[in-house]
Amino acid sequence: MTDIGKIFIVIGVVCIIIGLLWGIIGKLPGDISFKKGNVSFHFPIMTSIVISIILTVIFAIIGRFK
Repeated sequence: MTDIGKIFIVIGVVCIIIGLLWGIIGKLPGDISFKKGNVSFHFPIMTSIVISIILTVIFAIIGRFK
């Protein structure tokens, strides 16, 4: 298998994991959200932190195999 093939497999696996976890981590406590009249605002600060940690771990594991 070529290197580009491995990269596509890893990207696919990461996308599947994110898709499965999105329902769970879509709106965590700590996310800023408010609604006033017709305007609603959602800033997913905790979701961003969790996704960052997950991606860091995944890429650290992938980096060990190189």
